[in-house]
Amino acid sequence: MSHPKEYEFQAEMKQLLHLIVHSLYTHPEIFLRELISNASDALNKIRFRQLTDTDVLDPDAPLEIKIEVDKEKKQFSIEDSGIGMTEEDLIYRLGTVASSGTLEFLKQVKKQNQTVDGNLIGQFGVGFYSVFMVTDEIIVETRHADTDSKGLRWTSKGEGTFTIEEIDKPTRGTKIMFTLKDDHQEFAEDWRVKNIIKKYSNFVDFPISVNGENVNRVQALWHKSKDEIKEEELNEFYKFVSNDYEDPLGHLQLDLEGVVNFKALIFVPSHAPMTLFKEDLEKSLHLYSNKVMIQEHCVDLLPEYLRFVRGVVDTEDLPLNVSRETVQNSPVMAKIKKTLTTKILGMLEEWAKEDNAKYEKFYQNFGPMFKLGVNTDFANRDKIIDLLRFETTKTEKGHYTSLKDYVSRMKPDQKEIYYLSGEHREVIERNPNLEYFKKNDIEVLLLTDPGDVFIVPGINEYDKKPIQSIEKADLDLKPDDDAAEETLNENLSKSLIEVFKETLGDKVADVIPSKRLVDSAVTLVSGKDALDPQMERMMKMMDQSFIAPKKVLEVNMRHPLIKNLSRLNMADSKDPRLRNTILQLFEGALLIDDNLNSPAEFVSRMTELLVEATK
Repeated sequence: MSHPKEYEFQAEMKQLLHLIVHSLYTHPEIFLRELISNASDALNKIRFRQLTDTDVLDPDAPLEIKIEVDKEKKQFSIEDSGIGMTEEDLIYRLGTVASSGTLEFLKQVKKQNQTVDGNLIGQFGVGFYSVFMVTDEIIVETRHADTDSKGLRWTSKGEGTFTIEEIDKPTRGTKIMFTLKDDHQEFAEDWRVKNIIKKYSNFVDFPISVNGENVNRVQALWHKSKDEIKEEELNEFYKFVSNDYEDPLGHLQLDLEGVVNFKALIFVPSHAPMTLFKEDLEKSLHLYSNKVMIQEHCVDLLPEYLRFVRGVVDTEDLPLNVSRETVQNSPVMAKIKKTLTTKILGMLEEWAKEDNAKYEKFYQNFGPMFKLGVNTDFANRDKIIDLLRFETTKTEKGHYTSLKDYVSRMKPDQKEIYYLSGEHREVIERNPNLEYFKKNDIEVLLLTDPGDVFIVPGINEYDKKPIQSIEKADLDLKPDDDAAEETLNENLSKSLIEVFKETLGDKVADVIPSKRLVDSAVTLVSGKDALDPQMERMMKMMDQSFIAPKKVLEVNMRHPLIKNLSRLNMADSKDPRLRNTILQLFEGALLIDDNLNSPAEFVSRMTELLVEATK
């Protein structure tokens, strides 16, 4: 036997533990789900190893999870005959935060005074520590499956240090023991523990017993026929495979025989995780071969844009002892991936057709990820484009329309599909470039998701109708006949435009009379080959040295202010009020575009102009 050696937790780990121990959790029972999940992982690993390697400790030990509780002593223990841990595992897996974003994220949650939901702990792969919600000290006794391994005991009070010592442990696997805090002694009641197992862990692949009595039913739900499975079982199973609390939005069950044989049970969650584009891309479907899990998150089963789905795929066409590399390069996997993608898109098409509210909920949650398929999955591009949804000037906030529906509402003489992008709907609706479209009752797509600016311009056209940003200078807009008599005549107009060009010099690419403005005096629009303004903004955020191309200033020749400027121009084209107002109009347009770099100058010039105006 060795003396216990003391180790410090990694600094981030200390802060994380402090958050876990001292924050209020909404679901303390989560600790049990996490411990069973870890035990199940350890059992899966030894089962997988034993397919090719018989030289392990306790080769005949039954693969199971045993829970013992003692109500009088408030004691709890959970033991598995899984792969066990080495000293290195204990130091690095139990002393270090697995994911760098975890702590940052939990701090943000705490800062906003939200309670740290137990569910989040599981999502971040630090589930073991949720035990500190219900106890002050954890003891872990473990022995690895290698025949020359040693028994080890890990102990910690979660306050910054842990100890490791050698012990005599003849059997393989891990046992976790602790005494429950007074206010959590309910978890020493066996009925309470059984209920939690039925709620969260009923579908673990290994038998679980509580005080010697078997609790769960080990069965592969996806091997049952559709009419044998109850809705309640589906919801239970979904929560088990996804670590979620809520029921799924919908599911798809497949049993396919042909080019490739596989069964699958796939779910769409009812809400998006906070890490949709980060850790979540590393998660995916569980891959089984003949009911034995061979990969927990098989990211090769689905294209990235569908990685939000959860569930299992089970095939007889992969050997049990398949390696990660073989899985990646397997023609079987390529066929399964292709079939799954088609079936999931088919399910979404059905929702879009039959149950618009359900599809809108799906799109609100997963649209940002799903739409990326337009640029990556060329085989299914048209299907994905049909499944895209957008807010428009004709939809209520939070409701969407498809391109197909937009086209069905187009005016007889409208040749193009129009869009406008911006950060929020409220901001977009104030954009002067919308004025012509509002006045003429022409629908415009309102793009508020940053991803849209990478996707929509690349679609180019839909149903042979070009897709155009209304912020481009070369839009083919009909002149407004009503406005003809209110507009400055051609000579006055030409002369004033010259003064604008002279005053603004190389600040703009050009100055032209506007067809699109109704109420505003001027607006800035992009040249023919320029980027979308939202895209320019993003480029600037990513690269401080990015210089956007100069824009075209359009002038509303029937606006009262522009007519006043024309009169000043006729009297004296060098009048400082004329030049100052032109600069002010230009900078006001920059301000609307969120591109004004000199607000102090702008305000000082405005004050000068107001002094003149109020003399």
